[in-house]
Amino acid sequence: MKNSTTTGNFGLRKALVAGLAGLIVGLGGIYIYQTQVATGSAANACQSSMAAAEQLKPFATGEVAAFLPAQKPLVVSDLTFNTQDDAPISMANINGTKLMNIWATWCAPCRKEMPHLDRLQAEMGGDDFNVIAVNVDRNDTDDKQIAFLEEIGVSHLTYYSDNSMKVFNDLRAKARAMGLPTTIMVGQDGCEIGSMYGPADWASPEALELVNRAIAAQE
Repeated sequence: MKNSTTTGNFGLRKALVAGLAGLIVGLGGIYIYQTQVATGSAANACQSSMAAAEQLKPFATGEVAAFLPAQKPLVVSDLTFNTQDDAPISMANINGTKLMNIWATWCAPCRKEMPHLDRLQAEMGGDDFNVIAVNVDRNDTDDKQIAFLEEIGVSHLTYYSDNSMKVFNDLRAKARAMGLPTTIMVGQDGCEIGSMYGPADWASPEALELVNRAIAAQE
């Protein structure tokens, strides 16, 4: 009986050691993969945005103090949503630096933030920069959302939508969406410059300085 128990314990320890070794190898594989993503083709493609992110750190203050400059290269040019005519469009189709904001009519902080984004677009929108505000309400039509924007006095933003919430889920899969509103600044190379979770006064002096610095850093 003693020999049988000893043999059983030895077999159990052997199995645990083998399982732990497999877990370590698996974790090592994940670490290697993440390192390749951070230092491989994405790193080369995102050099401009990463340089801008580094320069923006001192300017994340005041109203945009919660802005988080990117720490690793992240390509987001594949994010896709719809125009007001229900035609698909991706970030890759839009030139210049972009400030993508994900919002919904039922999001109280979004209601407060949208007029600020509208003023930012009025102030700085053009060939070099645009606010890309994407609505993610689950309505079959966009009538309610458009009426909402008219009600709160938003008139300078181009209307974009994604009733499937795919763009939000795609950002969440990239660890860049925790709730609404979510804002991500995208460089001319289609990569993340930085992100912000929660509302901000994007027409404030601090926000204008942040955007201007981001544009200048890529020239």
